[in-house]
Amino acid sequence: MVTGGASGIGLAIVRRLVAEGASVLIADVDEAALAQARAGLDAAVEAAAVDVRRETEVARAVETTVAKFGRLDLGFNCAGLGAFGEITDLTEKDWDTVIDICLKGVFLSVKHQARAMLNNGTGGAIVNIASLNSHVPMYGGVAYTSAKAGVEMLSRNAALELAPKKIRVNTVSPGLTDTPLTSGFRDIDGVEAAFMARIPMERWGTPEDMAAAALFLASKDAGYITGSNLIVDGGWETSAYPDLRPFRDTLLEGP
Repeated sequence: MVTGGASGIGLAIVRRLVAEGASVLIADVDEAALAQARAGLDAAVEAAAVDVRRETEVARAVETTVAKFGRLDLGFNCAGLGAFGEITDLTEKDWDTVIDICLKGVFLSVKHQARAMLNNGTGGAIVNIASLNSHVPMYGGVAYTSAKAGVEMLSRNAALELAPKKIRVNTVSPGLTDTPLTSGFRDIDGVEAAFMARIPMERWGTPEDMAAAALFLASKDAGYITGSNLIVDGGWETSAYPDLRPFRDTLLEGP
């Protein structure tokens, strides 16, 4: 099961899973993107419209996965979004939206995925997508950075509780990745250069880079790894986040 699986990192994970022979349920709130994603894949893929903020919808998607494929072995939780705003200006609505989707959505997904895995009797693996911002603050990103830091700790706590039940829980924290969520950075003069100045490998990450890391953590090769947060950022954490204050007004306007 892949939440946020109709685009970006989630879709790259879906494609990699299918290529390696898995049966996959794609869960996403965007029904048009779901239809498009599923059209390019085979019968081993099921799609479900899911708002990860709604527990009944998450639980139903897990039930659909088990009903369709007989069991749930792996969960990948990728649904997320951001809202730019300084802490003194960010609205309560924007805070709630980001926290609910990026953090509450992961909690609900892990909760119900783990319940299904317990029924297997053989365990499973869950990989949550956080962000470099789980460790590194970002000007104007207080809601997003707080949510992603929460995802890391939620994952560690879940790993602690679920390890005796043979369920591993890990986190992938991408750096700057070329997805619909970050596409607007390319349109603001100077922003991309500010990022590249901080990334030692001097390139964007790809969704496929992140999918490779996620599938490793879900695989038997990572069978003794749980509670870890794998930073996949081209070395970015070793430097620092760019100063986005010069781009404040443009970023506040949004896409």
